[in-house]
Amino acid sequence: MTASHFSIAHWCILVAAVLPLLCAYIAKSGQMGKPADQGGYDNADPRGWLARQGDWRARANAAQANSFEGLPFFIGAVLAAQQLGALQARVDLLAMLYIVMRLGYIITYVGGLPGLRSAAWALGFAVNVAILFQGWR
Repeated sequence: MTASHFSIAHWCILVAAVLPLLCAYIAKSGQMGKPADQGGYDNADPRGWLARQGDWRARANAAQANSFEGLPFFIGAVLAAQQLGALQARVDLLAMLYIVMRLGYIITYVGGLPGLRSAAWALGFAVNVAILFQGWR
């Protein structure tokens, strides 16, 4: 029996899973301790509160949703590539690049830069496809 280890790509899965939480934090930042009746974050109705937000808070919330939406493909691509015996160093590198693209996506989304946001999303998707095909022989 061979010993298994947690690869860099596995750590990137964890980071990718935390990114939506980062977006949620950004959307709610500065409003957590403020009373709901004064416009502060309402933990009794979190989705309703977020739906009433505008500008960068609304974009951070949308980035959160998109980060959750993209997560299954990333996890699947990494695990499929590993299962099919892809070169781990290449999967690790691509997984790190995916994380960088997702961070760029979040920054440009919250910052209101739609053209750059779309480019970061497209590049992240392309990297994800590249991860998936690392195991193809």
